[in-house]
Amino acid sequence: MAYNQGYGQPAYGGQMPQGQLEIGHGPYPSIGAGGTIAPQVQQWFRAVDKDQSGFITALELRTALVNAEGQHFSEMACNLMIGMFDKDRSGHINLEEFDKLYTYINQWLAVFKTYDTDQSGAIEEEELTKALSQMGFRFSPEFISFLAKRGDPRGGKISVDNFIVMCVQIQRFTEAFRVRDTQQNGTVTIGFEDFLNIALSCSI
Repeated sequence: MAYNQGYGQPAYGGQMPQGQLEIGHGPYPSIGAGGTIAPQVQQWFRAVDKDQSGFITALELRTALVNAEGQHFSEMACNLMIGMFDKDRSGHINLEEFDKLYTYINQWLAVFKTYDTDQSGAIEEEELTKALSQMGFRFSPEFISFLAKRGDPRGGKISVDNFIVMCVQIQRFTEAFRVRDTQQNGTVTIGFEDFLNIALSCSI
Protein backbone atom coordinates (compact mmCIF):
# COMPACT_ATOMS: atom_id res chain seq x y z
CA MET A 1 0.00 0.00 0.00
CA ALA A 2 1.26 3.45 -0.85
CA TYR A 3 0.76 6.41 1.47
CA ASN A 4 -0.09 9.95 0.44
CA GLN A 5 -0.92 12.84 2.74
CA GLY A 6 -2.04 15.26 0.02
CA TYR A 7 -5.80 15.75 -0.11
CA GLY A 8 -6.28 18.82 -2.28
CA GLN A 9 -6.29 22.57 -1.93
CA PRO A 10 -8.81 25.12 -0.62
CA ALA A 11 -11.66 26.19 -2.86
CA TYR A 12 -12.41 29.85 -3.45
CA GLY A 13 -15.27 32.11 -4.50
CA GLY A 14 -19.02 32.24 -3.93
CA GLN A 15 -21.54 33.92 -1.67
CA MET A 16 -22.19 32.62 1.81
CA PRO A 17 -25.77 31.72 2.78
CA GLN A 18 -27.23 32.91 6.07
CA GLY A 19 -26.45 30.14 8.53
CA GLN A 20 -26.58 27.26 6.07
CA LEU A 21 -24.04 26.04 3.56
CA GLU A 22 -25.01 23.65 0.77
CA ILE A 23 -22.12 21.31 0.13
CA GLY A 24 -21.56 19.47 -3.12
CA HIS A 25 -22.85 21.85 -5.80
CA GLY A 26 -21.92 25.28 -7.04
CA PRO A 27 -19.22 27.69 -5.77
CA TYR A 28 -17.75 27.48 -2.31
CA PRO A 29 -17.17 30.21 0.31
CA SER A 30 -14.03 32.29 0.18
CA ILE A 31 -11.13 31.92 2.58
CA GLY A 32 -9.37 34.89 4.14
CA ALA A 33 -5.81 35.77 3.10
CA GLY A 34 -2.81 36.70 5.18
CA GLY A 35 -3.63 34.50 8.15
CA THR A 36 -6.55 36.65 9.30
CA ILE A 37 -10.07 35.39 9.87
CA ALA A 38 -12.08 36.50 6.86
CA PRO A 39 -15.25 38.54 7.45
CA GLN A 40 -17.25 35.80 5.68
CA VAL A 41 -15.98 33.22 8.17
CA GLN A 42 -16.88 35.48 11.12
CA GLN A 43 -20.32 36.09 9.63
CA TRP A 44 -20.98 32.38 9.16
CA PHE A 45 -19.68 31.61 12.66
CA ARG A 46 -22.21 34.05 14.15
CA ALA A 47 -25.00 32.56 12.03
CA VAL A 48 -24.16 28.98 13.05
CA ASP A 49 -23.76 29.93 16.73
CA LYS A 50 -27.52 29.87 17.32
CA ASP A 51 -27.38 30.50 21.08
CA GLN A 52 -24.75 33.25 20.65
CA SER A 53 -22.51 31.54 23.21
CA GLY A 54 -19.32 32.30 21.30
CA PHE A 55 -18.85 28.59 20.60
CA ILE A 56 -20.15 26.09 18.03
CA THR A 57 -21.19 22.56 18.94
CA ALA A 58 -21.44 19.54 16.64
CA LEU A 59 -25.24 19.92 16.70
CA GLU A 60 -25.05 23.56 15.59
CA LEU A 61 -22.57 22.62 12.88
CA ARG A 62 -24.85 19.86 11.64
CA THR A 63 -27.76 22.30 11.40
CA ALA A 64 -25.66 24.53 9.16
CA LEU A 65 -24.15 21.96 6.76
CA VAL A 66 -26.31 20.51 3.99
CA ASN A 67 -25.09 18.11 1.30
CA ALA A 68 -26.09 18.23 -2.36
CA GLU A 69 -29.05 15.93 -1.66
CA GLY A 70 -30.54 18.51 0.70
CA GLN A 71 -29.74 16.44 3.77
CA HIS A 72 -27.89 17.67 6.82
CA PHE A 73 -24.40 16.31 7.39
CA SER A 74 -24.35 13.09 9.39
CA GLU A 75 -23.90 13.27 13.15
CA MET A 76 -20.71 11.23 12.80
CA ALA A 77 -19.21 13.67 10.31
CA CYS A 78 -19.92 16.70 12.51
CA ASN A 79 -18.65 15.02 15.67
CA LEU A 80 -15.49 13.98 13.83
CA MET A 81 -14.82 17.47 12.47
CA ILE A 82 -15.51 19.24 15.76
CA GLY A 83 -13.32 16.71 17.58
CA MET A 84 -10.39 17.31 15.23
CA PHE A 85 -10.29 21.03 16.06
CA ASP A 86 -11.57 21.01 19.65
CA LYS A 87 -8.08 21.13 21.14
CA ASP A 88 -9.17 21.56 24.77
CA ARG A 89 -11.79 18.77 24.49
CA SER A 90 -14.54 21.15 25.61
CA GLY A 91 -17.11 19.71 23.22
CA HIS A 92 -17.29 22.90 21.16
CA ILE A 93 -15.03 25.17 19.12
CA ASN A 94 -14.35 28.90 19.28
CA LEU A 95 -13.91 31.30 16.35
CA GLU A 96 -10.20 30.57 15.90
CA GLU A 97 -10.80 26.80 15.91
CA PHE A 98 -13.76 27.27 13.57
CA ASP A 99 -11.55 29.20 11.15
CA LYS A 100 -9.30 26.14 10.86
CA LEU A 101 -12.32 23.85 10.48
CA TYR A 102 -13.74 26.14 7.79
CA THR A 103 -10.52 25.89 5.79
CA TYR A 104 -10.45 22.13 6.33
CA ILE A 105 -14.00 21.73 5.01
CA ASN A 106 -13.13 23.78 1.93
CA GLN A 107 -10.12 21.57 1.25
CA TRP A 108 -12.31 18.48 1.33
CA LEU A 109 -14.92 20.16 -0.85
CA ALA A 110 -12.26 20.78 -3.48
CA VAL A 111 -11.25 17.11 -3.34
CA PHE A 112 -14.86 15.96 -3.54
CA LYS A 113 -15.63 18.19 -6.51
CA THR A 114 -12.52 16.93 -8.31
CA TYR A 115 -13.68 13.32 -8.15
CA ASP A 116 -17.40 13.92 -8.59
CA THR A 117 -16.76 13.96 -12.33
CA ASP A 118 -20.42 13.78 -13.36
CA GLN A 119 -21.29 16.61 -10.94
CA SER A 120 -24.06 14.52 -9.41
CA GLY A 121 -23.34 15.69 -5.87
CA ALA A 122 -22.28 12.16 -4.87
CA ILE A 123 -19.24 9.95 -5.36
CA GLU A 124 -20.08 6.65 -7.03
CA GLU A 125 -18.03 3.45 -6.89
CA GLU A 126 -16.08 4.13 -10.09
CA GLU A 127 -15.31 7.69 -8.96
CA LEU A 128 -14.31 6.41 -5.50
CA THR A 129 -11.88 3.95 -7.11
CA LYS A 130 -10.22 6.78 -9.02
CA ALA A 131 -10.17 9.07 -5.97
CA LEU A 132 -8.50 6.55 -3.65
CA SER A 133 -6.06 5.48 -6.36
CA GLN A 134 -4.95 9.06 -6.96
CA MET A 135 -4.60 9.55 -3.20
CA GLY A 136 -2.06 6.72 -3.27
CA PHE A 137 -4.14 3.78 -2.03
CA ARG A 138 -4.13 0.45 -3.87
CA PHE A 139 -7.32 -1.28 -2.79
CA SER A 140 -8.93 -4.29 -4.41
CA PRO A 141 -12.21 -3.83 -6.33
CA GLU A 142 -13.92 -5.91 -3.64
CA PHE A 143 -12.75 -3.57 -0.89
CA ILE A 144 -13.74 -0.50 -2.88
CA SER A 145 -17.20 -2.01 -3.32
CA PHE A 146 -17.35 -2.62 0.44
CA LEU A 147 -16.42 1.02 1.12
CA ALA A 148 -19.03 2.28 -1.34
CA LYS A 149 -21.79 0.20 0.25
CA ARG A 150 -20.65 1.22 3.72
CA GLY A 151 -20.79 4.88 2.66
CA ASP A 152 -24.29 4.44 1.24
CA PRO A 153 -26.02 1.09 1.86
CA ARG A 154 -28.89 2.16 -0.41
CA GLY A 155 -26.93 2.30 -3.63
CA GLY A 156 -23.27 3.15 -3.23
CA LYS A 157 -23.65 6.90 -3.88
CA ILE A 158 -21.52 8.58 -1.26
CA SER A 159 -22.43 12.10 -0.13
CA VAL A 160 -19.73 14.63 0.67
CA ASP A 161 -20.07 14.21 4.46
CA ASN A 162 -19.75 10.42 4.23
CA PHE A 163 -16.83 10.87 1.83
CA ILE A 164 -15.03 13.06 4.38
CA VAL A 165 -15.64 10.54 7.18
CA MET A 166 -14.45 7.65 5.01
CA CYS A 167 -11.24 9.35 3.88
CA VAL A 168 -10.35 10.65 7.35
CA GLN A 169 -10.84 7.20 8.86
CA ILE A 170 -8.76 5.54 6.14
CA GLN A 171 -6.02 8.11 6.70
CA ARG A 172 -6.08 7.52 10.47
CA PHE A 173 -5.92 3.74 10.08
CA THR A 174 -3.13 4.11 7.52
CA GLU A 175 -1.05 6.25 9.87
CA ALA A 176 -1.61 3.83 12.75
CA PHE A 177 -0.66 0.90 10.51
CA ARG A 178 2.44 2.63 9.17
CA VAL A 179 3.76 3.32 12.69
CA ARG A 180 3.52 -0.41 13.48
CA ASP A 181 4.83 -1.59 10.10
CA THR A 182 8.43 -1.25 11.27
CA GLN A 183 9.79 -3.45 8.46
CA GLN A 184 7.84 -1.49 5.83
CA ASN A 185 6.65 -4.74 4.25
CA GLY A 186 2.90 -4.15 4.47
CA THR A 187 2.27 -6.47 7.43
CA VAL A 188 2.08 -5.96 11.20
CA THR A 189 1.81 -8.13 14.28
CA ILE A 190 -0.57 -6.55 16.74
CA GLY A 191 -1.94 -7.36 20.17
CA PHE A 192 -5.68 -7.55 20.74
CA GLU A 193 -5.89 -4.49 23.02
CA ASP A 194 -3.72 -2.46 20.65
CA PHE A 195 -6.02 -3.49 17.80
CA LEU A 196 -9.09 -2.41 19.77
CA ASN A 197 -7.44 0.89 20.68
CA ILE A 198 -6.74 1.63 17.00
CA ALA A 199 -10.20 0.57 15.86
CA LEU A 200 -12.02 2.63 18.48
CA SER A 201 -9.86 5.75 18.22
CA CYS A 202 -9.84 5.81 14.40
CA SER A 203 -13.58 5.25 14.09
CA ILE A 204 -14.66 8.26 16.12
